[in-house]
Amino acid sequence: MIGLSSYVGVMESEINFAEEQQPLSPQANSWTNKQDQKPKVFGGFVLVHAGAGYHSESKAKEYKHVCKRACQRAVEQLKAGVLAVEAVAAALVELEDSPFTNAGMGSNLNLSGEIECDASIMDGKSLHYGAVGAISGIKNPVLVANRLLSEAQKGKLSAGRIPPCFLVGRGAHDWALSHGIPSWPSEKMATKFSLSAYRRNKRKMELAEKMEPGQTKRRRQSSENENGSGCLDTVGAVVVDLEGNVAAAVSSGGLAMKHSGRVGQAAHYGCGCWAENGCNLNTYSTAVSTSGCGEHLIRTMLARECSSAMQTEDAHRALLETMQNKFISSPFLASEDRVLGGVIVLRCCRCVETQPSQNIQGILVEFLWSHTTESMCVGYMSAQDSKARTHISRLPPGTVPGQSLAIEGGVCRLMSVADMYSLPMNHVLPSVDWIRLDAPLSLSVRP
Repeated sequence: MIGLSSYVGVMESEINFAEEQQPLSPQANSWTNKQDQKPKVFGGFVLVHAGAGYHSESKAKEYKHVCKRACQRAVEQLKAGVLAVEAVAAALVELEDSPFTNAGMGSNLNLSGEIECDASIMDGKSLHYGAVGAISGIKNPVLVANRLLSEAQKGKLSAGRIPPCFLVGRGAHDWALSHGIPSWPSEKMATKFSLSAYRRNKRKMELAEKMEPGQTKRRRQSSENENGSGCLDTVGAVVVDLEGNVAAAVSSGGLAMKHSGRVGQAAHYGCGCWAENGCNLNTYSTAVSTSGCGEHLIRTMLARECSSAMQTEDAHRALLETMQNKFISSPFLASEDRVLGGVIVLRCCRCVETQPSQNIQGILVEFLWSHTTESMCVGYMSAQDSKARTHISRLPPGTVPGQSLAIEGGVCRLMSVADMYSLPMNHVLPSVDWIRLDAPLSLSVRP
C-alpha cells in the first residue's frame, strides 16, 4: 500500500507520509482552547465533488472546470476571513449554477416534468444544520438551507417556538421568499440536456409499460446497464477555515424521473453531509459530503458513519472499512444488487512541526474520496495554492459499479500566518499532489 503524501499549495517534493508524520503531533482538545491561544492559519482548505455517478470523457473538461470555480469561490471567502460554513455555501452556489451538474440549474426532472431540489448544510462549530427538500422555484437551494441554519442560531422564535431546521415543498419556498431569497422560474432551471434526458426517459418508461411482465423485467435491467449510475451526480463540498472550524454541504436535483415530493439523502440529517469540530471526546474535526443513490445513502446514514470512523488513527483504512462494511455490505441494503454512492471526507487537527530553531504550528488536513459508482469528479485547493486541482476518479475496467470501490486522497498542512513569515527565505515547504492510496478494490456485494 502507498502511504499518504503531503502537499501545502505548491508542488515541490514528494515525502512519504509515514516519514513526515513523525514531527507532526496532533494536539488533543486543541479546538477547545481560547481564541487568543490558537495561532491563525493561512486561509483554509476546500474539497468539492461534482457527483458520484458517471462522468463522460466528452464532458470531463466542463466537470473539472466547475470544480475549479467552486474551489476558487470558497478560497476567496476563506482569504476574506469568513467562517467555514459561509465558504462551503459559496462553493455550493457555484456548483448549483453549473448546467452540467444535477443541482440547482440543470437538475433532473421528476415524473411530472418538474424540478424539485434537496440541499443541506452543517456547521461543525455550532453543530447546527439546515435543510430543504423537494423545493421548487429557487435557483440556489443551499442558500435556503444556510439561512435556516443561521436563523436557528439566533435562538427561539416568538412565544418560545423552536425554529425549523428542515423545510420541504411549498412551505420551504414561501419561507425562502419571506427571508429575502428570490424566486426563480422553474422553467429557467431546466437545460437542453435535462429536458432531452426527461423526454428520453419518459419514452423508455412508456415502452416498458406496454411490454409483457417478463419483457418489462429484461427491459428494466437493460436500461439500468445503459444508464449506469449517470443520474446520481449530487454535488457537495467540505471546508476547514483559518480558525480550524469545519463545515459541509450537499445539493441535488434528485434521481431522474423520481416521484413528485421525493426527498433524497441531500436533505436528510446524517445522510447527505456531516460536520463536527473536534472536542474533548474527539481528537479530529471531520466533514463529509455524499453523493449517489439517495435511498442507499439514507438507509446507511453514510455521512455520519464516515465521520465517526475518522476518529481512528488511520483515516484511509477507516474510510475503506466503512465503505466496505457499512455501505457495500450493509445489512440495511441486503436486497440491493448494486450499492451506489460516494463520499468526500476531510479531517484535521492541530499539529506542531519541530524545526531546529522553532516549533511551526498549523493544521494538518487529511482529505479523501471514495466511490462505488463508475466515476467521481473532485477538486481541491488550499488558500496557499495559486489554482485548484481537479481529478475524475474512475473504477478500473472490468469492475462492476456498486460492487467495487475506489479510494484516493492526500494531506495538506496549513501553516499559521506568523510561522509563514518566520520561515527562512530559502525554506522549501514539502508538497505533492493527491495520490492513489490503493488500487481500487473489486468487492462482491454478496457471496
